[in-house]
Amino acid sequence: MLKRDIGGIVIIFLMPLLLIITITLIQDSTFKNLEGTRIPVIFIDNDRSEVSESIKANLTNAKTFSLLTDFSEKEAEKAVFAGKYQLAIVIPKNLTSDLNQNIDAKVQSIVSSFGLETDAANSKKELPKTKEIHLYFDPATNTSFKNSVTDGINKMIFGIENKKIYTAFQDQLGTTEALDNKSLITFKEIKPVTEGKKEILPNSVQHNVPAWALFAIFFIVVPLSINLVKEKSQGTSVRIRVSPTPYYIHILGKTFTYIIICMIQFLLMVAVGIYLFPYMDLPQFDVTGKMFHLLVVTFFAGLAAIGFGILLGTIADTQEQSAPFGATSVVVLAAIGGIWVPVFLMPEFMQKIAAFSPMNWGLNAYYDIILRNAGLSQIAPKLIFLLVFYIVMVVISLLYDRKKNEV
Repeated sequence: MLKRDIGGIVIIFLMPLLLIITITLIQDSTFKNLEGTRIPVIFIDNDRSEVSESIKANLTNAKTFSLLTDFSEKEAEKAVFAGKYQLAIVIPKNLTSDLNQNIDAKVQSIVSSFGLETDAANSKKELPKTKEIHLYFDPATNTSFKNSVTDGINKMIFGIENKKIYTAFQDQLGTTEALDNKSLITFKEIKPVTEGKKEILPNSVQHNVPAWALFAIFFIVVPLSINLVKEKSQGTSVRIRVSPTPYYIHILGKTFTYIIICMIQFLLMVAVGIYLFPYMDLPQFDVTGKMFHLLVVTFFAGLAAIGFGILLGTIADTQEQSAPFGATSVVVLAAIGGIWVPVFLMPEFMQKIAAFSPMNWGLNAYYDIILRNAGLSQIAPKLIFLLVFYIVMVVISLLYDRKKNEV
């Protein structure tokens, strides 16, 4: 049936390629509106003084973040890079005291240049070193989210420094003279690294290729379910039942055939990311040292999609039932699985539902490999979920088919 439907086979391979190119071009450099969303953020306060308390208060009052404080920096790094949280903010020790010392020294230097009496001890003190607020982002986090968070905190710190400078001048002179506005506090984003100590730099292609590849793989549900319905209408299923071969062998044969199609789909989309995207001014899809792991995830994701397609084709009686329901259900699974909108931006009850979506398991497995530098042992639970989903779908299909034929 697949051989005779050449046009259908072309569409199966061509449409995902058009989809991934279009979506990546559209989403590249776009920004997400995070207004009204409370995102859990790890906040580690090693300063425990005026500046850190001010930062904490401003983050809380922004009504965008929900601060979690019971973490060490090592625990925060592990949790964020594992994808459990989107962001961790680590305030360094002695931030307030060093900031005050830095400002006092500068103010004393300026006041003494006017020939006014100053504290000689303060004016000759060595300036403290630049302080770094460490920001840990989940590698799968959207770049625009990183930029908006960093810019927001930067403005917050700049305002705190300026306020302290003006206060220091008022204490000395009752006026505010201009001085070096270079900020004492800088930001350093801590990125996960590969075994070769190379930093992982997420981009739009690394987000879109696995996401839309998974979406295309699950659309195998539509042709597979239609194939099974055609077998019923053409009498092929009756001939299969009366043959000495068990029905489950027929199901395994379809699984083998369509898993090959899923693998070819994925390889074509990876090829587009590697060879075509650079010519379209998009980042190249980097799969260095990760291709085998990605193929393993594709295999198990394909099994989950095929299992769902077998169940739908077994239950549906007509193509008019299987095709629209299959397409709609795949879109719904994509929506709740994090393909359309990141799961962390969804309402809390939808986040709980997403945890049971096979697309979410597959997507997180891809992200773990590409963006979090995970190995097979770390994504094994997700692969097991996908395999169990396939087995459950096939078992239900076999039981339903047996019961229906007995009647």
